[in-house]
Amino acid sequence: MDDNGKTQTPDDRHSDSPLPRFAVVGHPNKGKSSVVATLAQNDSIAIAMEPGTTRDSHRYPMKVDDVTLYELIDTPGFQRPRKVLAWLQGHSLSASDRPDTVAAFVNQHSDDPRYHDECELLRPIVEGAGIIYVVDGSVPYNREHEAEMNILRWTGRPSLALINQIGSDDYSADWEAALGQYFQIVRRFDAVRAPFEKHLELLRSFGELEPNWREPLDAALEYLQALKFGRDHQALEYIADALIEMLGHQQTARLGEHESAAPLLPTLRQRWQAWQREREQRLRHSVEDLYQHRRLQRQESDLSLPDGDDLFGERTRQLWGISKGQLAAAGFGAGAVGGAGLDAVTLGHSLGTGALIGGLLGAAGSYYYSDKLTKVKLGPLSGGFREAIYGPLKDPQFGYVVLGRALVHWYQISQRNHAGRDVLVVTDSQDHWLEELSRTDRNGLQKSLQALARRRFEPSKRQRLIEQLELAQQAFAQWQLAKFSSLH
Repeated sequence: MDDNGKTQTPDDRHSDSPLPRFAVVGHPNKGKSSVVATLAQNDSIAIAMEPGTTRDSHRYPMKVDDVTLYELIDTPGFQRPRKVLAWLQGHSLSASDRPDTVAAFVNQHSDDPRYHDECELLRPIVEGAGIIYVVDGSVPYNREHEAEMNILRWTGRPSLALINQIGSDDYSADWEAALGQYFQIVRRFDAVRAPFEKHLELLRSFGELEPNWREPLDAALEYLQALKFGRDHQALEYIADALIEMLGHQQTARLGEHESAAPLLPTLRQRWQAWQREREQRLRHSVEDLYQHRRLQRQESDLSLPDGDDLFGERTRQLWGISKGQLAAAGFGAGAVGGAGLDAVTLGHSLGTGALIGGLLGAAGSYYYSDKLTKVKLGPLSGGFREAIYGPLKDPQFGYVVLGRALVHWYQISQRNHAGRDVLVVTDSQDHWLEELSRTDRNGLQKSLQALARRRFEPSKRQRLIEQLELAQQAFAQWQLAKFSSLH
């Protein structure tokens, strides 16, 4: 903040500093566009396996709240590096004139179709961009790249090399040995799977190479970390609001004074389930838009599968609900809350309404209350009509199903790089993240879910719910990290 308490942006604090710009260059089809997409957090950048997909340079600013932190320039691949290098060597008198010789090449050949790609990739460098040279560490090193690296060294611009692992083979050690002779910094960087901290590490590296960029890049790092924190918190608000709405939702219809409610049951039940599925999908899209993953394709257990493998199905309950052992570990003893009034209606097989709070539900052999849950609650008679009310589902098990699925989706989206073009598969798990929470925090979360299901949740308690979900979010991330570590 400044002296007046106003939050400063990088543009405010360093308006006189040059905007950091990075030209991403290399051989065709070595992952340049993937690197740009990840560092610019832009999933609209075209990424294809065919060489020559990028024929012209394209600039992609990394913006936060309309503030440009830095700029990535996606460039074509080298096509005739040996001929370009020969021209440079034939027109240079000494090492001191090499940057000017490169600029002269671009000026003289800008309209020559033979060197279109080389001019496109060299022009932003000549104009002051730093160099990010990308190679594929899954293919053997060969000398054909040395002409490219020599040309880039002639520009005199700050440069680093990234070894992007595209295939399964690993020749990174050979690449590191060769690249270290041409570039000031060499890093391994998986554009599709690199964690957020690796992005920040690259920016720090460029701050070391170019003193004029150190301050604006330090400000960009601070801004990006704040952005990540803000997105994670906003996702919690989205999840909290979805829980409040989904756990408290009712479906209603109007009945005549002497009309039976029984015929309404299938229709109300179907509408209630359809609403729940639609609300969950709205949550998904909100989180994806928040992290700027607006074009991804997603695959998960659909909420309308006819075989029951959905939000209301037995398999989903087993995956995301709480087992008897997990229930004990969570700190809810048998009969901790007692039997709740079961005036909601669900499918013929329930998610175990009342069983969680009674300490009875196991992953296998759960207790069902279908005979008590096939009711429609009736409102008072008014003007010759009554209101038939279906829901809410008063089973906190339902809340754990919704919350577990939401946390898995959030985690995968928050960790996903913008270079990813594979279908996002929202995974299931037989384990449970709840065990990462303390007994006190588990009890607090349980009470909130119970209040939601009973429609006794006061708006003033929303912030407390968000704070509980923040603990759940942290526990879930720790659980995921422990699972990853156990597999590697």
